[in-house]
This record gives sequence, structure tokens and C-alpha cells, in this order.
Amino acid sequence: MIRGIRGATTVTNNDAAEIVNATEELLWEMIRANDVKASDVVSVLISVTDDLTAAFPAQALRRIEGWTYVPVMCMREIPVPGSLPRCIRVMMTAETPKAQEEVVHIYLRNAVQLRPDLSLTRKSEL
Repeated sequence: MIRGIRGATTVTNNDAAEIVNATEELLWEMIRANDVKASDVVSVLISVTDDLTAAFPAQALRRIEGWTYVPVMCMREIPVPGSLPRCIRVMMTAETPKAQEEVVHIYLRNAVQLRPDLSLTRKSEL
């Protein structure tokens, strides 16, 4: 079955290293929590808020051994007034035997407030 795996994190500054490092941390958590293999991934979409312009967060995926051929695309998030600043969001689409309710979505740092319901579920599973 093809499933979407969501994740989000935030950074403190519009700094290239911080953006890429935070994205890599998020991706590793998503991979680990859902037992994802690169060969099972259809694509990865990464969005950033308008205040993050120092780096393409997709660079993080290229640091992960074996993920060279996974299609990845970066884009801007819709600039909704009052939305969470300095936020990186990921949508990973992958083949998995997991039922939809078994997929573990990962929210780190200030992004926990985006989906506190899913963040609480994750904490109880760790």
C-alpha cells in the first residue's frame, strides 16, 4: 500500500547549516519510526515557510546513504498570516505494509503544535 508520512520541524535562524541539519534529523526520525527503505519511497516533498531562504532542505536527503535516486522537491509553504514561522514540512510517499493509523508522523521542536494529537501518540510509542 502507498502511504503518506508527514513530518515537520522548526529552526531558530535562517541559516543554511541549521536548515539542512534540522531537515536531516526530521528525515531520520521519519525513516526510523516507519521502517522506511529508500527503494520503497515514491517521492519526498519538502516545503519551507517564506522566512527560510538560506538553503534547499532537500540537501539533507542527499546526505543519507542509499537515497541518491529518491525524487525530492522543495517548495514554499502558503504564507498564511499567523502561521508557524521558520517551519520545514515533509511529505514522504512510500510503499508500506502499515495501515494508515499505524503510520507514525513526526513533529519536532515547535512544530509539535501543528499536530499535538499525533505528537502525543508518538511520545507514547517511544
